[in-house]
Amino acid sequence: MIAQFIFSILLAGVLLYAWAEYRRSPVVALMTLAIASAGLYFVWLPDHSTRLAELVGIGRGVDLILYTWVCISLIVLLNLHLKLRTQMELITTLAQKVALADASRPAEIVDSSVATESNVASRPAAAEPQAAGLQLSERRA
Repeated sequence: MIAQFIFSILLAGVLLYAWAEYRRSPVVALMTLAIASAGLYFVWLPDHSTRLAELVGIGRGVDLILYTWVCISLIVLLNLHLKLRTQMELITTLAQKVALADASRPAEIVDSSVATESNVASRPAAAEPQAAGLQLSERRA
């Protein structure tokens, strides 16, 4: 009897959460409402879960509930995995577009940097830091 009250309170919390999230995701909220309602029903009438299990060829009601829970959990896990993959692909595409937008430079700057690199190779080693600074300031312009 104590377990029934504890499970009822937990399932009532799930029902309230599903009701509150209805605007954001109606399909998920309705599925959660249905599952939590069925859970409340079977918490208070466990013999009905045993009869239903026998109808589908499973010995005990608790086994039916466990099998159903595993299947629902796997579906939710697959759904989350697919959403995560979609988000990662979106982030990859966004990063590629940002990189391409930042990398596009006029041809003049590219030509002048090639000329600067050839000048740097002909200078002595002491002049290299100064030439490198010149090259960076040209690229920023």
